[in-house]
Amino acid sequence: MNGRWTPGIGDPGVIGWLTVALYLLAAGACAVAALRASSHRDGAGRYWAAMALAMLALGVNKQLDLQTLFTQLMRDDSLRHGWFAERRLLQLAFIVGVAAGGVVMALLAWRRLRMLHRNIRMAAWGVCLVFTYVLIRAASFHHVDRFINAAIFGARWNWVLEIGGIAIVIIAALRACVAAGRPARCPAESRVNPRV
Repeated sequence: MNGRWTPGIGDPGVIGWLTVALYLLAAGACAVAALRASSHRDGAGRYWAAMALAMLALGVNKQLDLQTLFTQLMRDDSLRHGWFAERRLLQLAFIVGVAAGGVVMALLAWRRLRMLHRNIRMAAWGVCLVFTYVLIRAASFHHVDRFINAAIFGARWNWVLEIGGIAIVIIAALRACVAAGRPARCPAESRVNPRV
C-alpha cells in the first residue's frame, strides 16, 4: 500500500494468537446466541448477530493490524498537506470526537438495551471495552501507548482492556445460550391449585 504496511501476521506471539482465538470463540458464541434468540420478538437475535460480526472483524483486524495502516495513512497525509506540526491537536480532537460519539451512541444504545435481556447489556459493555482499546490504539498517542503497554500484576493494560472485553462478551453469550436452552415456564403452570 504505502511501502511500510503489508498484509501479514501483525502479532505472532502467544498472547496475539490467544486473543485471536478468543475473538473467534466470542464470534462463535454470539452466533449461537443469535440463532437461539432468532425466534424472540425483542430483536435479541439481531444484537447477537451484530456482536458476532464485530468480534469476527476484530479478530481478523488483530492479525492484519489495520489500525496501524490507518495511522500510517493519516501521518502520510498530514506530511503531504503540511499539518503534521499540529498532529497533537488533531489527535486530541479525534479522541474527543470519538469519545463524544461514543457517549451519544452509548446513551442511544442504553435506551434501547435496557428493554433487552441483561446478557445483551453485559455483552455490549464488553464490546465497548474492546472498541475503546482499538480506538486508543488507532489514535496512537505516545503517552497513551506507554500507559496501555505498562503492566499491572504482570499483565499489560492492553491485554486487560482487550482480553477483558472479549471475556465479558463470551460470558454474556454463553449465559444467553444457557438461558435460551431452558424451557420457558408458563406463569399459569407455576401456580398450584391445591383444590384440583
